[in-house]
Order: sequence, then structure tokens, then C-alpha cells
Amino acid sequence: MSVSVAEAQTDQSIPDSAPPTPQLEPLVNQVQAERLRNDVQAMVDFGTRHTLSDTTSDTRGIGAARRWVHDTFESISEDCGGCLEVFYQKKTIEAGVTERIPEATEVYNVMAIQRGTTYPNRYVLMGGHLDSRVSDIMDAESDAPGANDAASGVAGSIEAARVLSQHEFASSIVYVGFTGEEQGLFGAQIAAENARENGWELFGVLNNDMIGNVEGISGATDNTTFRIFSQVRPDSLHEDTWSTRYFGGENDGPSRQLARYVARMADLHVDNLDPELIYRLDRFGRGGDHRAFNDEGFPSVRVMEYLENYNRQHQDLRTEDGIEYGDTIDGIDFTYAAKITGVNVASLASLASAPPAPSEVAIGGAVQPSTTLSWTPHEDAENVEGYVVYWRPTSAARWTNRRYVGDVTEHTLENIMIDNHFFGVAAIGPDGHESPVVFPQRMMR
Repeated sequence: MSVSVAEAQTDQSIPDSAPPTPQLEPLVNQVQAERLRNDVQAMVDFGTRHTLSDTTSDTRGIGAARRWVHDTFESISEDCGGCLEVFYQKKTIEAGVTERIPEATEVYNVMAIQRGTTYPNRYVLMGGHLDSRVSDIMDAESDAPGANDAASGVAGSIEAARVLSQHEFASSIVYVGFTGEEQGLFGAQIAAENARENGWELFGVLNNDMIGNVEGISGATDNTTFRIFSQVRPDSLHEDTWSTRYFGGENDGPSRQLARYVARMADLHVDNLDPELIYRLDRFGRGGDHRAFNDEGFPSVRVMEYLENYNRQHQDLRTEDGIEYGDTIDGIDFTYAAKITGVNVASLASLASAPPAPSEVAIGGAVQPSTTLSWTPHEDAENVEGYVVYWRPTSAARWTNRRYVGDVTEHTLENIMIDNHFFGVAAIGPDGHESPVVFPQRMMR
């Protein structure tokens, strides 16, 4: 089945003008909470997955855990006829780089690439960090189950691979279990640096770090909301940047557009789960693996639960004053984790099915009643049906209006004033899958 782009030829609100893409519904429905539970339990059973823990045992420590993830990806690949390229990505972190690395340590990522059929060098990535910790960041011996932080995210990536590996996509999808996160985001840094050095066109990173907790430390519960963290556009740090100082755009960098994309997938394809866009890099004063990709210039967001329970994060296993501390598996709501995984599945599938976004988007309309946008198709675009123009009031967090304009490179929105709105352009394929929106980078000549 496919979505006719004619259905998008309206200026109504996003949900009305962009019906769910039929191909995505069966994929989201294939995510199973019980498989997530089994995978998290397997990781918890390794006792500790601290980056500095045992690497030789078959039953305990980070070495056994990463080999299990590797073997699990290999098993998934066997089920799809060898469709995944499974490998370790590693680097030795020298002693003293940080006080959290007291001696030279090999940090491994477990990678599985599902190669795209049309754009093999375009990538979208989903990952979570495999390593765990307790109260003392240097304690590599005590049990550190790390069930939610972040075996839940690794399990989500594995489950996404199980579901999506049974299908083909135009762009490549990467599934990752990072290590070294708790010691300083080293695994993500390795992956981001390798992507840059190897010339990957990495247009979306979904870092899933804690996707299973529904009860906050206050006792409040929420299993119907999740958060998407995204950073300000990098160039907005310079006040003389064209798109921010004079014309706005500080809220419209690639990572924020990716966040809006994920939110839209949640609205369209996952029942009873509302996205909450958080316009900052991460929780206040904290960090995650997506930051390393942002540092290399790749669009990247953190996908996570709405409520956190700090008694379960980075804690020794213990009971004090009737309060149980520690990140154990009984603290995870797997139905909730499955819903968030479903958002990832829909986002990965849609992004990997969509044509590449346009480039060189320009805008004009000063002292005029209408707004004109122009753009250049991506140099490798092969499956473009046409383009969609988006706009919203400047105070709106998400896009509120869209119009399919056909296979053109310029369009004028009559009687829509440039002064009162922000604008963007996305490419759309014949099956209704869209690229992320691209915000204008310059004025039309």
C-alpha cells in the first residue's frame, strides 16, 4: 500500500493532512514487550557491565555482555539471510585521558548495519549504551544490573533490528550497543568519529537511554508520555549567524527537526503515547551518547522516559529506611518500553524509506504579503515524488501547517506573511515517507 501525495494537498493541521503511512503500522505492532524483557534479563544476568569490568569471563562482565549482543545481532542476521553486517568497533582509551580511565582500556561498540538498497552511504542510527555502574563510578566489581540504564535502550535497538531486518529500505540502518558511556561517552565518540572519517551521510541518530521507567521518585507515575531531547543549532552560538540573529532559526537546526520528526511518528503511529519535546541537549547538567554525534555535526536526539527514579540510577544495590536502591529489572514497565521502541521503529523505517532532504533552501518575502521558498534537490535523489512546504507561527514548538507542492524547486505561499511564521521544506517519496524538514539557510536573490 502507499499514501497518495494528493492526500497531503491541504493547509490543515499536521495530523489531518498527514495520515498514518500504512506500511508502518504492521512494523510498530510487531514490537514485543516480552522479547524486550528477555533481552534486558540476559544483560542483567552478567552481573556488572562496567566498562572496566572483566573482559574474559563468559558469564560476567562487559566482555561477556558485548559478545552476547554481537551473537544476538548475528542470530537476527541469520534469520534475514545475512542482511546485517555485524562487527565490533573498538579503540584503546589511554590512561589518564580522564580520571575515570585509570589504565589503558579497550572500549568496544557492537554494530549491526542493515545496508540500504538505494542510498547505502546514507545512514540512520539507533543505539543505547551497554555499560552500567553503581554509586562509585570506579567500582567495576559490585553487581550493577543497569536494567533501565541502559539495557532497556540496547534491548530496544535489538528489537528494532529484529523487526526491521525482515524488510528492505532505501537508506542504511545502524543498530548499536555502545560502551564507555558512564566513563565519558567514549563509545559514542568512537562511533561518531568513525562516521565522520568514513564519510557517512549520517542524517539521524536516536540515542535511547532509559526507556522503561514510569514511576518517579515522588511516587507519580506516567506511562503515556516520553521525552525527546535536542540541542540548539550549533551556529546559533554565534550571534552574527544569518539564520539566527536576523531571521530566527535558533530553534530549527537539524537535531530539532529530527526531534519534531520523531514526535510526529509517535503521534501518527503509536497509540496512547505523547511526545514531549525538550529543547536542551540533555537533562540539566547531565549528558548522553547523542552529544558525541552532535559534536561531530550529526543530527542527534535523546529518546527517553518521561519520569526518572533517581533511587534506581547509579546506585549500589541496598535497602535503606525502607527504600530500595538499584537499577533492577523490576523497575521497568516493558509495555511502556515497547511503545517507545515502536516510536523508534516507525522513525527508522520512515527515515530510511524517505528520499534525501533538499539542500540550499532559500526564502524571500520581505515587505510582501506572500512568502516564496526555493531549494535544490539532493544530488543523489532518486525516489522523490515531490516536495512539501511546512510553516508555523514563530511561537509554535512544532510545525502546524503543510502543503504538498509537487515536483518543483520553488513555491509561493500566497497571503502567508514571512514576518509571522517560520518555514521549511521536506522531500516526499511515492509511498508517503518524508525527509526531515530543512529550514532556509539564506535569502532568495
